[in-house]
Amino acid sequence: MAKDCRLQKMMADCGVASRRKAEEIIEQGRVKVNGRVASIGDKVDPERDVVTVDGERINFSKGKKMYVMLHKPRGFITTMSDEKDRKCVADLIDDIDTRLYPIGRLDKDSEGLLLLTNDGGFANMISHPSGHVSKVYRVTVRPSVTEDVLTQMAVGITVDGEFMSASSVKVLVQEKGRVVLEIVLNEGKNRQIRRMCEYFGLEVARLKRISIGGVKLGMLQPGQYRELTGEEVKRLKTASQKAKDRNESLMAEAKNDRDTSFKGPRKRK
Repeated sequence: MAKDCRLQKMMADCGVASRRKAEEIIEQGRVKVNGRVASIGDKVDPERDVVTVDGERINFSKGKKMYVMLHKPRGFITTMSDEKDRKCVADLIDDIDTRLYPIGRLDKDSEGLLLLTNDGGFANMISHPSGHVSKVYRVTVRPSVTEDVLTQMAVGITVDGEFMSASSVKVLVQEKGRVVLEIVLNEGKNRQIRRMCEYFGLEVARLKRISIGGVKLGMLQPGQYRELTGEEVKRLKTASQKAKDRNESLMAEAKNDRDTSFKGPRKRK
């Protein structure tokens, strides 16, 4: 790690939190450098300075970046600790001695693919709104779904004043009183699939994330984890960059449309 590194970057590189979250922690006065309360923008030398968060010293020697895929079971919350003593994903990776943090969330009643890392830059890249990668979910709903509902989900609806849509929705299994859908999202709004289904009066019986950015859960069993391969990490970075480029292109097109649509008042001949 380079000398005289900005504090929030160093914290992200060491896996304490994403850079944005690290700035929040610093602003809360929870970080000290050599016993002094730190400020955003402070620079530190890992070979000389002692940095603590909530009194716990950051170990600069843990420089290895880890990227882990976990099959989160239902009933676990996506957090590394819980004051109410509920089951959390940290319990499932407690044999890993590196401090990892989840990228994004899966609510307590949802299951499937969850990524964890100590690479703050990578976490920010994948979770930032400009670089949201596609996520694929298998969703079991009751009682049934019409073609009109599928179309509206894809076109987009407004729920509680918030517009949301699915990139694609297709039926995998249709039985009496039960339908299994595959839903692809390119955005990450809170409880989006559940809220969209509730909007149409559908009960979500099961919600499982099976893929992120082309990286698939595969046969990994509930509660188990494994490290991502180098190829999978590269695939996620590429997917995030493509999403960012796509968003920037769409914003540029929208700006161009606004600029060309207003031609100003016509001059009188």
